[in-house]
Amino acid sequence: MTLPIEEALPRLRAVLAEHSCAVLQAPPGAGKTTMVPLALLDEPWLNGKSIVMLEPRRLAARAAAGRMSQLRNEIVGETVGYRIRFESKVSKATRIEVLTEGILTRRLQNDPALEGVGLVIFDEFHERHLHADLALALCLDSQRGLRDDLKILVMSATLDGAAVSRLLNNAPIVTSEGRSYPVDVHYLARDPEGRLPDVVAQAIQRALAEHEGDVLAFLPGAWEIRRTQSNIESALKNSNVDVYPLYGDLPWEQQERAIRPGDAQGRRKVVLATPIAETSLTIDGVRVVVDSGYARVPQFDPKSGLSRLVTQRISRASAEQRAGRAGRTAPGVCYRLWGETTQRGLIPQAIPEIRSADLVPLALELSAWGVQDANSLAWLDPPPAASLAQARDLLVELDALDEQGRITTAGRAMAQLPLHPRLAHMLRAAEKMQRGALACDIAALISERDILMGEARRSCDLTERLDMLRVFRQQGRKGAE
Repeated sequence: MTLPIEEALPRLRAVLAEHSCAVLQAPPGAGKTTMVPLALLDEPWLNGKSIVMLEPRRLAARAAAGRMSQLRNEIVGETVGYRIRFESKVSKATRIEVLTEGILTRRLQNDPALEGVGLVIFDEFHERHLHADLALALCLDSQRGLRDDLKILVMSATLDGAAVSRLLNNAPIVTSEGRSYPVDVHYLARDPEGRLPDVVAQAIQRALAEHEGDVLAFLPGAWEIRRTQSNIESALKNSNVDVYPLYGDLPWEQQERAIRPGDAQGRRKVVLATPIAETSLTIDGVRVVVDSGYARVPQFDPKSGLSRLVTQRISRASAEQRAGRAGRTAPGVCYRLWGETTQRGLIPQAIPEIRSADLVPLALELSAWGVQDANSLAWLDPPPAASLAQARDLLVELDALDEQGRITTAGRAMAQLPLHPRLAHMLRAAEKMQRGALACDIAALISERDILMGEARRSCDLTERLDMLRVFRQQGRKGAE
């Protein structure tokens, strides 16, 4: 079966042969993530150099590399590989590398000219993550000053292509119409009352009773997913329904189980996912989407200087993305668990992360790049001046910048650590106090990916969690013996 993106590939090849930048607009399911890098691999202008493709999530990076390798009848790490935090599968033969956002930023800082790379692809750019905006700004700066032969391709499903084109010096826009089946959208008479996991579980049971096919339900986070899973499994005990969670903190084996096609005859699948399943991933067999209408996003509080996760309504663009998941392979249905009045009040697009995020890591990266004036780089949305100034003030206090805003020796060492600058400063200070091991444990427990899983992560007391970590280490040593 041909994919919709294939009709746009000749035009894309021609555009990239003549221009240094291009924009590809293609809806979810068109096949852009897997087909475009493979189609461009042997283009003459690439001249044997490699392709780097940026993915916003680790699961999507692994899945994309796996699918491309499968299409080439290879294993991951041969022609196609991936690099994500703490894990990589590449070899000397690898010519397509799928990277997550922070990995690309680190690579640019260590190799600003991206030697050996001929094309950088920004996939799912409409998600507008902070690292994606930064990496694109750095790539454009490198292209302008160091690598006029470097080509950049920005791929998006819902973003305004004209705005991205202007950012890329009026780059040509290539459009793929895509292919989707009709999706029948149902709204509630009014916004629901009660706990969200209960509401979603009831909607899933209704969907299973009224429609064929597998069900994909969107929830804001892991807690809601676990509660919903418990509710469904209790209500549908001894049924032919398998329930799979899907969120970022799950081990890869469990994530893969959720996205893998069903193999049991006559059994149905329910996947309970965070927005991780909104784009990049196709879960075969899904005919019904149940959308809670919420997402959990980080939000920076300038008063406290800290970020917190906030549960909020999704945008109209996200709602359309989610509904479209039901119409990838056949006509489908979407249950939106809110009223039509609420639908009309949704914002058109999600707010770019650069406008609401903690900019301390960004400020340190800019200083490591040698930039003191952020406006000297090209941004779709420039970082807010007040937030950036506040971030730089903190970096001065942490001895990462001097009073003139230039990066210090300590700041360069902090920038090499895959941590927030606050935690990186803590590690350096602890090392001088000969408490480096303790500081590493604390950083691991409170950083982005908590190393304590399951029941062990429920305690909020840091002392208790450090004790749990010591117990797990002792158990691991005994197991090894």
